[in-house]
Amino acid sequence: MIRAKKSLGQNFLIDDKVLKQIVNCVAIENKTILEIGPGTGNLTKYILNKKPKHFTVIEKDNDLANKLKERFKENLNIINNDILNVDERSLFKEKVIVFGNLPYNISTEILSKWIINLKNDFWFENLVLMFQKEVADRIIANYNNSNYGRLSILANWKLIIKKICDIKPNSFLPKPKIDSSLLFFTPRKDFYKINDPKNLEKITRVFFSNRRKMIKKPFNQIFNGDPRILEKLNVDLNLRPQNLNFETYYKLTEEYENLRS
Repeated sequence: MIRAKKSLGQNFLIDDKVLKQIVNCVAIENKTILEIGPGTGNLTKYILNKKPKHFTVIEKDNDLANKLKERFKENLNIINNDILNVDERSLFKEKVIVFGNLPYNISTEILSKWIINLKNDFWFENLVLMFQKEVADRIIANYNNSNYGRLSILANWKLIIKKICDIKPNSFLPKPKIDSSLLFFTPRKDFYKINDPKNLEKITRVFFSNRRKMIKKPFNQIFNGDPRILEKLNVDLNLRPQNLNFETYYKLTEEYENLRS
């Protein structure tokens, strides 16, 4: 009997209805698939039934990795490692579809890592990922919304995001105390060109350091109150950080990079 480890943020998805909904999000047959944190293999089984061409799973837990080897034999490639230490791009020669019931304690870190390390060519076709509902709400939030913030701006920069469904605690073992949400990510064909994603991280960090206050202070901190940038981007310093749309933050990042070049 495998027990979930709290230290690894493990909650195993056991609801067959939800598992079927996940694998039906995207065509799997003859595709290269990566599953993050397969746990006891409940979703893994459904993915295998869809006949992928290549199937790799990344599982940090040694006990679970061994159980997966016993259960699925030679049907999948098992990498026993921490996803944060893996260079996914180096694993595959073709684009992959990624499934993941991400550990709640590092889900935003995983997504942020993938986005920051993205080049102009994407290593994945789609991401089908589960998050805490409150995190998912932040990812999909648009401006003028209380959930809108740094994660929304970063995630929507290079990705089109669609919410598939919310999932209740009863679908997991052990039951988490919160609801979850399943999100579907597709690469954007046209996205705002920023030289270094870490600059976007910096701009949003400074602007959202006090999200309840007007943006005059962070703007002055970064741009020294430059009126040319204000006029060029049509920015109102009386607004609050959540009132600026995605594109404005991308343009602010571009202006910041221009100043530093």
